[in-house]
Amino acid sequence: MAAARVLRGAGCRRSCCHRRLLSSSSAGGGPTAERGERQESAGLDFSPPAHSRNDWIGPPDKHSNLRPVIFYVSPEESPLERRLREVRQEAQACDQRFWARHNRAFRQEKEEFIYSRLKAKGLEVRDETGQKATLNAEEMADFYKDFLSKNFRKHMQYNRDWYKRNFTITFLMGQVALARALKWLRWKKKNVGN
Repeated sequence: MAAARVLRGAGCRRSCCHRRLLSSSSAGGGPTAERGERQESAGLDFSPPAHSRNDWIGPPDKHSNLRPVIFYVSPEESPLERRLREVRQEAQACDQRFWARHNRAFRQEKEEFIYSRLKAKGLEVRDETGQKATLNAEEMADFYKDFLSKNFRKHMQYNRDWYKRNFTITFLMGQVALARALKWLRWKKKNVGN
């Protein structure tokens, strides 16, 4: 539990994808939870305490290196708040998929690049002591440059999607804040009149 920490009022960091996750109102269900419960932490090595009323951030995912968020679902969650939570969940799921695929491709291409350069030099992947052979910084800079150039369009599309999702999340957060403020003012007016 020490690796997890409470996150209050956090928005999504990144997002991408063109597919939408199924909401619980869709056929087949999705990554949602009943009111007053927490979404399932499938595949995560931690689970927040049942009494917690906050979102929790977990340890980094081993494939994407992103910290997954387990969203708290309030028993009094309004339809607008539910929509905001679901959009944040969709954004997180898209981020996890994108960065897991990206990191997997990066590692694989890096290993292939190192292997091909070592082979071209007539060297083995492991030296006499069993240590993994490496390339110098200049040689690796060639790989990094090529990898970024080759994936430029993917990164540009990801950035566009990220901005679209985060503008949507920000807009919904504003609507939720306004709805809560109006609800509080109505409550205040009602109680002051009595």
